[in-house]
Formats: sequence, C-alpha cells, structure tokens
Amino acid sequence: MPPPRPRPFTIALSGKGGTGKTTISSLLVRSFIEAGESPVLAVDADPNANFHEALGVEVRETLGSMREEAFSRNIPPGMNRHDYVRFRFRQALVEANGFDLVAMGRPEGTGCYCFANDLLSECMQQLERDYKFLVIDTEAGMEHISRGTIGTPDVLLIVSDPGARGLRTITRIREIATQLGLEPEKIHVVFNRYKAGAAPVDIGNEKPIAIIPEDPAVEAADLAATPVSQIPEGSPARQAVRELAGKMIKMAREKVGE
Repeated sequence: MPPPRPRPFTIALSGKGGTGKTTISSLLVRSFIEAGESPVLAVDADPNANFHEALGVEVRETLGSMREEAFSRNIPPGMNRHDYVRFRFRQALVEANGFDLVAMGRPEGTGCYCFANDLLSECMQQLERDYKFLVIDTEAGMEHISRGTIGTPDVLLIVSDPGARGLRTITRIREIATQLGLEPEKIHVVFNRYKAGAAPVDIGNEKPIAIIPEDPAVEAADLAATPVSQIPEGSPARQAVRELAGKMIKMAREKVGE
C-alpha cells in the first residue's frame, strides 16, 4: 500500500481591496503549473473577488449558493449526507488544465456563511490530498482562517501597493493573523504595482518577500477583460511572481523534509 500523500502547501493571500492580490493569486497558480507543481487548488474565499475571471474559467455554482435545507431534504436514496456533500462539492469544483477552482461566493438571501463554511471545511479535508498547492484568495478580515474553514495556511502573503492605506492595512492584517495563532515567520509582505518607492508608513523591519513591478500588461488585460493570468511570459509582473512561486516551492520542499 503506497504511503499517504502529504498535505498540500497552503498559501493564503490577503490585503486591502484593490491592491492586486487576485492578480498575484492567479499568476501564482499559473507559475506552479509551469513549474510542474500541479495539480493546484485555487480557492476564492473573498466574496468580492473575481479569481475565476483572472484564471479564465467560469463559475456556475458557489458554495454560498448551496442551501442547507437541500442537504437534508434532497439526499438521493442510498446516499448518506457525507457522500452527498462530497458529490455536491465536486459539482461546484471548476476543473481546468492543471488546476481546480472552488468559490465561496455569497450566501443566498439573509443567511449567514455558517453552512457554506462548514461545507467547505468538510470538503477541503476530504480533497486536500489531491493537490500539491492550495492558493487561497481571501479577504482582509480573514474570516475563513478565523473560522477554521481553510485550516491554518503554511504561508500568509499580505499584498499591498505602495500607498499609505495599503501599507497601514499590512499592520492590521498581521495583528489579526498573529491573534489567530499564525506564527510571525509565516507572514510575509508582497509589494505590488511598485514603481520607485513607498509611502512613509512603518510596516516593521521585515523586507518584502517579493516586489511586483507595475506592469502595463496587467492593465491591458484588465481593460480588454482577458484573464490576467495569461499575460505574456516575459512581462515584468509574471516574471516577478514566477520568482515568488520558486520561493514557495522551496518552502514546501523544506516542509516535507522536516
């Protein structure tokens, strides 16, 4: 009997809205695939994000749209709840070349996320061993980490542009993450859309793990409504994220060697 496959290396990306974390998330997914580190699971845990558009796939159903009553009233004969939840989760998965994507979305009506959170948590535990890397595009408040929905990430990347508001958000997110029990050494800063400098805001002594330069190809993809993950290979942003992916791959291999 073959040994069990190790858990995937989990990378969560957080940051103030508009800083480009979805762009970096999608480029990370593509970089892992190019490096032969597939399959990758992309998780859109930010209800305001458009991870699927950045990756060039279509989401037909989100976990937030699944109603709790459907899992108590509509289970087919001969199938228990556990099997049915797994079946429905598989239906919500978007399968693509080298990666799958699942979107949390928003709960229907006035309902809360409790059921969707529980659903994702249960199914992630079932499916996580199918993947080498998990790339999670999450919101600044990191609700899904605090609820345990996506577990504890191996790395938290806080994405910020060089502006003062984005930099102040770094401190707030870092505080939230450490309060949730994430070790400081697992928290890293990524500067995005970097030109020549940053606002005079104290973010600590830590140097960014990556600096992603401003890239006209990213803006062009946005204006053309084309997947940003498919910008030219030689573009500055794609090259910088490829280097970031290399650092993540090294960390993942060091973890396996522990």
